[in-house]
Formats: sequence, C-alpha cells, structure tokens
Amino acid sequence: MSALLEVEGLVKHYHVRGGGGLFGAPVVLKAVDGVSFAIPAGRTLGLVGESGCGKSTTARLVLGTLARDDGQVMFDGEPVGSVRDARWRSQRRAMQMVYQDPLSALDRRLTVGKQVMEPALVHGLGAAAERHEKALSIMDAVGLSSRFFDRYPHELSGGQRQRVVLARALILSPKLLVCDEPISALDVSIQAQVINLLVDLQEKFSLTYLFISHDLKVVRQVAHEVAVMYLGRVVERGDPEALFHAPAHPYTQALVGAIPTPRTRGRARAALQGDPPSPINTPPGCSFHPRCPRAEARCRSEAPLLRPLDDGRFAACHFPVLSTPAREAA
Repeated sequence: MSALLEVEGLVKHYHVRGGGGLFGAPVVLKAVDGVSFAIPAGRTLGLVGESGCGKSTTARLVLGTLARDDGQVMFDGEPVGSVRDARWRSQRRAMQMVYQDPLSALDRRLTVGKQVMEPALVHGLGAAAERHEKALSIMDAVGLSSRFFDRYPHELSGGQRQRVVLARALILSPKLLVCDEPISALDVSIQAQVINLLVDLQEKFSLTYLFISHDLKVVRQVAHEVAVMYLGRVVERGDPEALFHAPAHPYTQALVGAIPTPRTRGRARAALQGDPPSPINTPPGCSFHPRCPRAEARCRSEAPLLRPLDDGRFAACHFPVLSTPAREAA
C-alpha cells in the first residue's frame, strides 16, 4: 500500500530568551525534533502524547503553514513547501485542517452556507450555482440539512458547528484531513457521533487522516496505526491493538495505564513521577529517563533511536518490553 503522506526527520526549533529576562542568552526550544512517519492512502495515523509534546506543531509543519528547520514532507509523491506559491495552494486544496474549537474556526458574521462555499470561491472552483449545489450536497453528507444553510454559527450546537467545519474542508474534495483534537471541545454525548461521522466520511470519500488527540480510547477506535510523541519525538509507533495490549515503551505503558476502566475502579494505578522536562532544557540521553522507573546508566547518556521490534512496531527505547501485556484498555 503506497503512502499518501511521508514525513522524514521533521525538525522545528525556536530560539527564545533564557532565564535572564530581556537580556538573557538565547536558548533553543525543541518543539519537534526528528519526527518521521508515513500514512498510506485511505488510512488513519493517530498522533498522541501529553500537552506540549509537539503534536500540533507537527500538524502545521505537515501542512506547510509553518516553515520547518529540517526534514522533508512528501504528499502524493510531491514535496510540501512552506512558500505560499501556486504549487503550495494547489497542494493545500488536497490537504485540509479540522480544528479543535469549531466556533473559533468559523466567522460568526457569515451564514453557514457562505462559509461552506467560501473555500471553493477562494480556489475559483465552479460557478456560483455549482458551489451552492455542492455545498448543500456536502452539508447533507456531514448530517446537516438545508435548513442550516442560512443560519449563523451562534445558532448551532457544538456538534453542528464541527460538522460545518468538516463541510468546509470537504467541499474542496481533499485527500488528507489533519484533525487536531477534533472532538475535545464537544460534549461527551456528541463526541461519539462525530467520531462515527469521521469513520463514515473516510469510507465514503476515501480520505486519509492524521488524527491528533490526547484521548487514547478515541485514537484506538479510529486509527490504523498510532504514533506516541514525547518532547518532540516519536517514542513508539505501531498497530493500535498491539500497542494498547503490550506497550513497549515505558511512556506508552504509563499512558495506557492511566486510562480508567471498570476493571480498575477503586484500584491504585501507577502514575508517572514528576512533570515533563522543559523542551528548552531536555535531559541528556533518553529524554524520558528522569521519569522512567526502568532507566539505567545507558539511558542517561545515549539517546535511543526509533528501531523496529520483532512484532513490526517501532520503539525508541534501549530496553523495550514486549512480554508483559498491559491491562485491557477498552
């Protein structure tokens, strides 16, 4: 199965002031530090990790809305740049973003219909009547009837607004949707509806998803492969079922172990000690070793590479664990 999106060695560093205030020496903040993955056409990669690990920055680098410092992004066999020229605009038609907060992503002064048609107008697609008909068709596909066409965002529920955001993206007939926490701003009762809608839309329109979330249960439901990020790096990548049943990296073990289930109600769960280190001052060796209960001397001096394991997964750990299955996370 050929990859629609290929990301290799993606790097984004920021030069910021250190602790000396305005006149402090500049230091490097490693937002994304060598991220690599590939997504076959029609599949979903779930990107998970704690807040601040670099997930959203990775999404912006993939789309070319943020200039990368190093690495390469290939989309449909063509390199993705960050210079907003004609080729970039053409690629962006096929690469669309679904944002976390649908109300912030929409213009409260414009009706739903105008906002759904706007991307097609910007890209000069079709006549006015064609754009109108396509907007109604796409709205129907995401579960919005024609009666919403002349309404404003404030008149809609959170779930309805997110469907409008999806319709805006789909009117351009994209191949890739980058979904950045697409359900975190929604009520729990609506989240399942939007997840089911995303799955249905993927089948109907042959979409490819980069699905970013901190909710591991949701990622397990929608993703064909999962990549776990920690401090700007992917520390484990592989099949969701294998990863959730027997995580190889200690950080992934902690994430899976933190998922509440009926079986563990009332029982103590092992928690990570301490806070994540600052991306400005990352520890030497493995960046996870200050919080890792299994760290050894090698971990403190040598950074592990993301290497293939016997079961087809990848893990950036000197001492990966494959033999002890984690508890059931469903």
